[in-house]
Amino acid sequence: MKPHSRPSPARRLMSGLVTLVVLAVVVIANRPMVAVAGEALHAYQINRQSYKERHGHWARLPVPRGFKVNAIHAALLHTGKVLIIAGSGNNKDAFEAESFRTVLYDPRDDEFTEVPTPTDVFCAGHTFLPDGKLLVAGGTKSYEVLEADVEHAAGVMKFKNESPDGGPRVFPKGTRLLSATGEVYRTRSKVTVPAARKMAHHGQIMVHAGEAEVWADAVAKGDRPVVDSPAQYRIEGLTGTDARNLYGIAEKITREKQEYGGDRTSYEFDPLTERYVRTGNMRDHRWYPTLIGLTGGDVIAVSGLDQFGRILPGRNERYLPAQRRWVAAPELKRYFPTYPGLHLMADGRVFYSGSNSGYGSDTEGRTPGLWDVERNTFQPVPGLRDAGMNETSSSVLLPPAQDQRVMILGGGGIGESEESTARTGIADLDEPDPRYQPGPDLPRPARYLSTVVLPDDTVLTTGGSSGYRGGPYRGQPRSDLFNSQIYHPRQNVFETAAESTVGRNYHSEAILLPDGRVITMGGDPLYDRTGKNAGTFEKRIEIYSPPYLFQGDRPVITGGPVAVDRGGAAVFGTPDANRIVSARLLRPSAVTHVTDVDQRSVALGLRSLGNAVEVTVPEKSGVVPSGWYMLFLMNEKGVPSVARWVRVR
Repeated sequence: MKPHSRPSPARRLMSGLVTLVVLAVVVIANRPMVAVAGEALHAYQINRQSYKERHGHWARLPVPRGFKVNAIHAALLHTGKVLIIAGSGNNKDAFEAESFRTVLYDPRDDEFTEVPTPTDVFCAGHTFLPDGKLLVAGGTKSYEVLEADVEHAAGVMKFKNESPDGGPRVFPKGTRLLSATGEVYRTRSKVTVPAARKMAHHGQIMVHAGEAEVWADAVAKGDRPVVDSPAQYRIEGLTGTDARNLYGIAEKITREKQEYGGDRTSYEFDPLTERYVRTGNMRDHRWYPTLIGLTGGDVIAVSGLDQFGRILPGRNERYLPAQRRWVAAPELKRYFPTYPGLHLMADGRVFYSGSNSGYGSDTEGRTPGLWDVERNTFQPVPGLRDAGMNETSSSVLLPPAQDQRVMILGGGGIGESEESTARTGIADLDEPDPRYQPGPDLPRPARYLSTVVLPDDTVLTTGGSSGYRGGPYRGQPRSDLFNSQIYHPRQNVFETAAESTVGRNYHSEAILLPDGRVITMGGDPLYDRTGKNAGTFEKRIEIYSPPYLFQGDRPVITGGPVAVDRGGAAVFGTPDANRIVSARLLRPSAVTHVTDVDQRSVALGLRSLGNAVEVTVPEKSGVVPSGWYMLFLMNEKGVPSVARWVRVR
């Protein structure tokens, strides 16, 4: 038997020509099959080795039926598994049934497992802690009610207690309150009202009433119970001094739309036990918050909607990992729209790119800038083109992190605007007075664009849509974008990548895997393909293999330490040491609503040692925050090794 040999170039060319001739004959002989032939030709083209070497390759991931979930959040754990969080998954029926889901995907063997999910972490915030656990905080306390569905007028009722005696007063769900005109309202939940406080002020004793808020709904349907100005309400059943000291106040009671309400629950997800571990509650309820770790290891929670759907007025808070509790941070008062795009910089400041997910003031808090969290000062960063188009945009700390440059990509108008932009902007934050400079335009206007930092110092951009939630754009009923591109920071250009086959818009994610591939999931279109009916959540998963995976053999890491110190050196074994030209630490992603504060690529000092390489870790915690990273070694062709997990102490 002859040994296996690869066909000659001439033979391979002849085989390709024969395939094309056969396809052409099919097209000519049977015109209705033109579309089929076109698809076959496209499949042939994108599966050629030469095409994959230049553009990469997409492949669908088979997902067992029982593990197809609405991917709202995703994070890569240091075990190599991908945490996919749905919570109620933007499904009100699931919320009311308390059906909350989390799934773990292991790329090494394509296995899926279910994780018990204690509360609705749909639209929570998250970030990695230095020990590798994922802090998940906030989520959904109540679903929105559209104006057309509001039959009973409702509003936030503030219970007041002017008595300092008798301690807190508890009122059960369904407590009735009466207006001056006799209209009746009922509370949606139990409410505990603290006693009034006695305080000395200039030698006099002042009494400050205790307060607690709760939703109250009119008993009668329609507009008659609507109250559009502040009013006081009597609590039914109280008599004597209780009736005088205890009462309700509401700014208004209307049939307006009721926004999502935020939750206070907080968890650390443990990658080793694969379980949510409860921590102390947040100080505020938060829906759509951003969580970001600071150089000292603490985490701050920023923005979000409270339990009544009101955006928090710049009231942020701090998480203390060693104590697993949240504390108030009045010294960090700063207003941002929901899910603000935040990036930790080398000097410990936090850069707000301008990216956000929409809820909040049309004007306040939307200016990009550097936030000094030590002094609570804010330095605006001007110069961004289409400055009113930052909603649903993406931003990324460009590789390597030492360059201190942030890029913003795409975005749309405020709210449900059909306007969007193809602009990008780049801010060099090492400059004393940084400002955005124009970057290359995207091929098309894009919202919800996913950005993934790759180990070769490039950035994959994929998915998104031109219209709001994949909806209408310039006369088309659907506007999902299938084009992908790879941004090269050094050349400041986009290079065309292979097109994806699944549309991704609102509620979609993309994450770098330890083997160098990129996993993409999610997508929550407002409408179906016709633009007339409600859309359905995209549950298919697709994986992209970048061009560097088709350039030949990969370097191998044979050994080395599990932990390294900032400012220190470490040795890692590799038989390819003489071919290694760069080493990178890539922090894993934790992403939702295209907001990812965690991902970054850190360049390491490199020295060849024969059958090993010595790498040196930067000293600044603002460049390389404590935690778990993927170590990639790259050869002279730009081909990365499979990552080795390393903890930076």
